[in-house]
Amino acid sequence: MTKIEIYTRDMCGFCARAKKLLKNKNIKFEEYNIWQEDKRKPEMIKRANGATSVPQIFINNDHIGGCDDLMALEKAGNLDKLLQLD
Repeated sequence: MTKIEIYTRDMCGFCARAKKLLKNKNIKFEEYNIWQEDKRKPEMIKRANGATSVPQIFINNDHIGGCDDLMALEKAGNLDKLLQLD
């Protein structure tokens, strides 16, 4: 089973957009809110090779990037392959 993790924060339009895409594909994901859990932000930065913006998305522990990166994968037709939907 594909493991999707997404680091987010409240009131983030890019986070909402990324989550909406995954929800529309009926993909379950673990969400970590960096504002609600103090340990999550440094964890995210370390895992994302220094990236501090949200969302930061991981598929099977591989860093995908942010919302724009997720959307680019979808537009190119590669997201479903990563999510093992095809």
